[in-house]
Amino acid sequence: MAHKKSAGTTKNGRDSNPKYLGVKLTEGDKTQAGSVIIRQRGTDVLPGKNVGIGKDHTLFALISGTIKFGTKRKMHFDNKVGVKKVVNVI
Repeated sequence: MAHKKSAGTTKNGRDSNPKYLGVKLTEGDKTQAGSVIIRQRGTDVLPGKNVGIGKDHTLFALISGTIKFGTKRKMHFDNKVGVKKVVNVI
């Protein structure tokens, strides 16, 4: 015979693992080829000179050098001009 009353079900008993997104190397940092600069969801920051982009929008260095952040004026599909952030390796 059970001595504890049965517990009901719960709808919020789950949690996902952290994804560790964000900027990994800041402006002026030295980098080696293949180093991750930014992990992001979507292209908040665009790849510039000597920077590659992965299939999950991760930005990484193509050569060894120094990180430099900047901006770029970019035309959208509806002819609106916006300013986007760009990262370069110099």
